[in-house]
Amino acid sequence: MATTFLTIGPEAATTVLLAHGAGAPMDSAAMSASAQALAEAGLRVVRFEFDYMAARRTSDTRRPPPRAETLVPEYLAAIDALGSRAPLIIGGKSMGGRVASMIADELYASGRIAGLLCLGYPFHPIGKPGQLRTAHLQGMKTPTLIVQGTRDLFGTREEVATYVLSKSIEILWIEDGDHDLRSRKSVTGLSPAENLRIVGAQVASWCARIAR
Repeated sequence: MATTFLTIGPEAATTVLLAHGAGAPMDSAAMSASAQALAEAGLRVVRFEFDYMAARRTSDTRRPPPRAETLVPEYLAAIDALGSRAPLIIGGKSMGGRVASMIADELYASGRIAGLLCLGYPFHPIGKPGQLRTAHLQGMKTPTLIVQGTRDLFGTREEVATYVLSKSIEILWIEDGDHDLRSRKSVTGLSPAENLRIVGAQVASWCARIAR
């Protein structure tokens, strides 16, 4: 299946290629809000879907998400289809970011990408904190930014503090954020949109630093 892209943001900026999470498409409310915030901060954001998710648009049958590692060839194909856009940062929401993290070091070593951006990394399945998905993150060489809500059920701030992660990985914590990076105004004093705009500016600053 040919890769279809959804693009937002200025043409001349750093490009961020994002894949979706396991259960929601590239134009979900959460992904659209994140993409909008990043674009408003000056980044060019390109989203794409894995085949199983794209097939849901034309079929009544909902194919379940496959194992993350089996999606690696599709992510590599999306990078090839996107063409030469330097500097390029790859990543995604939840499972999309996890898949990108599996290929990042090889692409970084060959000079094809400048970094990795994960929006809500699924450190473990919900309710199974012992089933960690962090082994490959311990030796990560690629400059990486994980944007994580402090109350994300896939990895809270307290849980992540106990993990062994590479020094190339930075974590940007969203106070009171959930897995969709949404915070509650009653807790933070900021609307979800206002909070995301602040996060977008911080991500853009990180991108500028690592893409130099």
